[in-house]
Amino acid sequence: MYTTPEQFISATKSNFETQFAAITALNKKAFEGLEQIISLNVSAAKATFEEGTAAAAQLVSAKDAQEFLSLSAAQAKPSAEKALAYGRHLSSITTATQQEFTKAVESHIAETNAKVISLIDEVTKHAPAGSEQAVTALKTVVGNINAGYEQLSKTTKQAVQTLEENLNNATKQFTQAAEKTTAKKK
Repeated sequence: MYTTPEQFISATKSNFETQFAAITALNKKAFEGLEQIISLNVSAAKATFEEGTAAAAQLVSAKDAQEFLSLSAAQAKPSAEKALAYGRHLSSITTATQQEFTKAVESHIAETNAKVISLIDEVTKHAPAGSEQAVTALKTVVGNINAGYEQLSKTTKQAVQTLEENLNNATKQFTQAAEKTTAKKK
């Protein structure tokens, strides 16, 4: 049977190892998301350069002002659609990364919470007589912390959902405006 100091030492060591593993996992997820964003940006920059060069060549080869305006109008819609596609792709990368972070954090907190409750239960078995109020207070504090985390988690999820809905609405509005502008130029 462990003595109380040994239990705390063991729990502290286990908690440190768990924290280190969680931070390592979160860093890995962050770098994966960053890598995807960098790859997206490099691809977008390369495509923009190539398409810009081709578009400029087309515009330079226009025989008159009417053809120039016609080519300009024809290039506007694909550019707007590509910008929207880029925005959607970027949004999907950030949303996926955020969801992975949330899952990892929730899992880590649940695991840590279980360990803390287990440690409290073990310590209370060996607590001296008359310490019931202190044990009850400690359990209440842990319960309140968990309730606070759950509320924060719900609020964060609602905020992310609202942000995604607003982004989708803005994308739809931008698409409609781009389509109207392109239709007017034709």
